[in-house]
Amino acid sequence: MKELNALPEGLLHVDATQLHAHLGGPTLIHLPGDRSPPLFVSVLMHGNETTGWDAIRRVLQRYQGEQGPDLPRALSLFIGNTEAAAEGLRHLPGQPDFNRVWPGGEITAGPEAETMRDVVERMRAVGIFASVDVHNNTGMNPHYACVNVLESQALHLATLFSRVVVYFIRPRGVASMAMAELGPSVTLECGKVGQEYGTHHAEDYLEACLHLAELPDHPVPEHDIDLFHTVAVVKVPPEISFGFGEHGYDIDFLAELERLNFRELPPGTRFGRVNRKGGVPLQVRDDHDRDVTEDYFEVSHGQLLLRQSVMPSMLTRDTAVIRQDCLCYLMERYQLPARK
Repeated sequence: MKELNALPEGLLHVDATQLHAHLGGPTLIHLPGDRSPPLFVSVLMHGNETTGWDAIRRVLQRYQGEQGPDLPRALSLFIGNTEAAAEGLRHLPGQPDFNRVWPGGEITAGPEAETMRDVVERMRAVGIFASVDVHNNTGMNPHYACVNVLESQALHLATLFSRVVVYFIRPRGVASMAMAELGPSVTLECGKVGQEYGTHHAEDYLEACLHLAELPDHPVPEHDIDLFHTVAVVKVPPEISFGFGEHGYDIDFLAELERLNFRELPPGTRFGRVNRKGGVPLQVRDDHDRDVTEDYFEVSHGQLLLRQSVMPSMLTRDTAVIRQDCLCYLMERYQLPARK
């Protein structure tokens, strides 16, 4: 990992595909500000999710130059998979997912995992005000924030971005979960890449975080938050072929499957048609890594149906993402922790 105490000249004027030529790999940049400890911001954990870089460079451009004001708070910016960003890919073939190799995950060996351990230990020494990891979705989803601990400051940090908040403890090895040990931590999901609204929303949010003097430690009012809990992840096994509104595959998913995201679906909701024998051709695992496929799906008269009420997120038609990550996550509404 490269560590810098200033922005390289011209860095804020290059897009994500050019960062590797300027930085050569994962880079942690510390910038001074009027308040400390710093806000920690991570971008490009997935090389094709560029909204985070576009948003933070817009923010920083306002504070550059001799006449520019000082940052209202110190900032530690971690720029992740620049090599994949140069190719417009989530990660390169042979690389692990950069957002699965942080401390606490299953992947503990390799240079990427070592880099993330270095980042966490460096920020542990420096201290953080809060941590924000910025991502994009591939499917049709609202903007929302994710937390990994149900603490008041983290929930306030999340609702500053959206009243829709998702609590998850799997997958492990993600940046927000590792940084949650150091302070309030969130993941932002900013819609699809290239949407101006997503970049503008993330930009405004990061600017607001830099101006915060503190985060409230009282509970978030129930009327200010729609809290959901990820209960399972749905994957398509490698040997199963699939398409969307097409014939000739093991699974013919609905052509408009993405439209089911963030909708509370009743039992019997159809996900598509199954054109093979042998039960449900999906893998569904819960927070404890148990196989719960039959709890959530069934095949009836060739139709792939939900067995219980649930809300999906991150449904996408992007076959590469489905193969590399998952088809979707399944969520349920979650009650706020009792007030103490």
